Amino acid sequence: MKKPTHKIYRTTNWPAYNRALINRGNIAIWFDPKTQWYAEPQGKQGRSKTYSDIAIQCCLMIKSLFRLSLRMVTGFVQSLIHLCRLDWTAPDYTTLCRRQKHIDIAISYQKNSDGLHLLVDSTGLKFLGEGEWKRKKHQPEYRRQWRKLHIGIDAKTLQIRAVQLTTNNVSDSQVLGDLLDQIPQDEQINCVYTDGAYDTKHCRQIIADRQAHAVIPPRKNAKPWKDTKISSLERNELLRTVKRLGRTLWKKWSGYHRRSLVETKMYCIKLLGDKLSARNFDSQVNEIHARVAVLNKFTELGRPHTQVVT
Repeated sequence: MKKPTHKIYRTTNWPAYNRALINRGNIAIWFDPKTQWYAEPQGKQGRSKTYSDIAIQCCLMIKSLFRLSLRMVTGFVQSLIHLCRLDWTAPDYTTLCRRQKHIDIAISYQKNSDGLHLLVDSTGLKFLGEGEWKRKKHQPEYRRQWRKLHIGIDAKTLQIRAVQLTTNNVSDSQVLGDLLDQIPQDEQINCVYTDGAYDTKHCRQIIADRQAHAVIPPRKNAKPWKDTKISSLERNELLRTVKRLGRTLWKKWSGYHRRSLVETKMYCIKLLGDKLSARNFDSQVNEIHARVAVLNKFTELGRPHTQVVT
């Protein structure tokens, strides 16, 4: 039996994608003269905010992109504003630290009108917690502290559509409902691709409630479920198919290889830093949202379109 020939993929829009890669280094994409940099007065008692949420988000995105400290962000943004010849001032690092806890990061995305194929994955992110600081200072017992990052991306646009940061004691299956809730109800979800950690009755029922198809491989020690729900019957049929034909053939038939796209996107997030610099949980959430906003902005500039060369 001959080995199957490897498929050769070729990028069909290389000139446009090349321009998009060049524009990722353009300062102008971060500073639009039409941006409302300063906050408008709200007519309430007390001191009004000096800078708008857009200005704070811009600074936090630059901080994530160049992996700077808050003090360095103030000087770096001020120099970029000067190069762009804008009559603005950069927020002070104390302002950035205070506003980072409460700001709502606006994550832009392109809506998929053909039906969403959602790819879900999770990973761990380390942060400097109390235990790690004590270890560096006094050398006591070692205690790791982690956050778990859960994301869902669109297989067509490659943009992150759902993101959730949790503590390390929250399982993957518990977060799937929150990820799907971030997708607008008027947007159709065709398929949800996850790994075996989401092979639970709860996850399959949540996916079925959104009238979507679950592409989840059963666990190696999986047993048939005894209830008669439609999602359970489909999973039992999948279990029999995998045992009869094998996992390799099922993955090829179901298109499960698409999950490599979300794993690549998770690697891109870690390229912006494999650790969280913020100490407060709310600030850590917005730090992750700033990274997601950066990646979605880069993807919006242009992405490669490939096809198989026959």
